[in-house]
Amino acid sequence: MFNAEKTTNEIIDFIREYYKNNNLKGVVIGISGGKDSGVVAGLFSKALGSENVLGVTLPCMSKESDMIDAKRVADFYGFELINVDLTSSYNSFNEEIKKLGSFTKEELKNSDINIKPRMRMMSLYYLAALYSAVKGGTYIVAGTSNKSEKFVGYFTKGGDSVSDIQVIADLTVSEVIKVGEYLQVPKEVLYKVPDDGLSGLTDEEKLGVKYSDIEKYINNEELDENIKSKIERLHNNSKHKFEIPTYKKID
Repeated sequence: MFNAEKTTNEIIDFIREYYKNNNLKGVVIGISGGKDSGVVAGLFSKALGSENVLGVTLPCMSKESDMIDAKRVADFYGFELINVDLTSSYNSFNEEIKKLGSFTKEELKNSDINIKPRMRMMSLYYLAALYSAVKGGTYIVAGTSNKSEKFVGYFTKGGDSVSDIQVIADLTVSEVIKVGEYLQVPKEVLYKVPDDGLSGLTDEEKLGVKYSDIEKYINNEELDENIKSKIERLHNNSKHKFEIPTYKKID
């Protein structure tokens, strides 16, 4: 039986110990307005103090409601929230791509979706280096992916797959929500339907499976064979995301 209080306190201890052992000061978190970043922000605020947490919104033709929800989280925990709008940078990049040739919307679709989280992660690392210099101590970037997402490869290589510390990557979606309830993450954020804020689709629409079914698969619970096969296919087709193949010399 999952114990949200115990897990929350263990994660907080994990963060504090890592920071102490590595002489770190603060954390930079991309605040999307969703449950995962809300829970991560809550955990770091409790572990480090809100004064050592920098939240960043990184809109790129994004929904206004996501910004409102991000502010809800920042206001509740009391950490600094700054905004870096990536829309003009994204548009400039697209103009350069047009010089390479004429491409259809369908051909550009996947590239356009994935460049956004990569731009966001680049921005978070820039700000981590900047705040390290300004604050006189090292800031690192926290990841916000959960176990269910990671299992089916629902992340972008070089984007949200990149981070310096992961604190919810071993928690399924329902476990993240339980930790969020314990941390009192604002309900509008914790229970909102998850989406990437980039494609116009919900996470489950993009994946073609429910998070609850992914969790059942992970926990070896009974599951419809067709759904099970789809989850296995998502996992297997994403194996290239999990580790980088590296040639090693043969002695």
